[in-house]
Amino acid sequence: MRRRTIGRRERICLIKATLSDWDARVRGKPYRVLAIPERLSLHDLAESLVEAFGFDFDHCFGFYDNLKSWVDTKECYEVFKDLEEEEPGSVVEPSKCKSVKRTKVNEALNEVGKRMLFLFDYGDQWHFIIQLKGVEPPERGARYPKIVGSMGEAPPQY
Repeated sequence: MRRRTIGRRERICLIKATLSDWDARVRGKPYRVLAIPERLSLHDLAESLVEAFGFDFDHCFGFYDNLKSWVDTKECYEVFKDLEEEEPGSVVEPSKCKSVKRTKVNEALNEVGKRMLFLFDYGDQWHFIIQLKGVEPPERGARYPKIVGSMGEAPPQY
């Protein structure tokens, strides 16, 4: 993901991403805290999250409000929605979710403390619990997105 400086009017979202198991347990699991411009898309956030854990950004993904059962979610954002719109009439099943390319970080994570499941790779099902930890002004001259906190080693993707 390319990094860029941002204007003083745009705020920075501090997002903690913790690797979790399928029951949304995170205790002792590796995490990363990312500083992300609030107007980046969820697609950009996903790319930054995957990169922060050293994974290849080569699979489909989604964000879900149900931390334990992504199929029973009420609020969701999926790359499938974008694929469906880009390729009308394709074999992609219609998604009830919203677009990750058209949804901004501050629209989905719209209050401090909000958590979502970030599911990466529907085959291997990498589960990450993401949480908006805070919102702050940008550092002068800093380039975003960037990792501002980290704990633990990420497991190998394959």
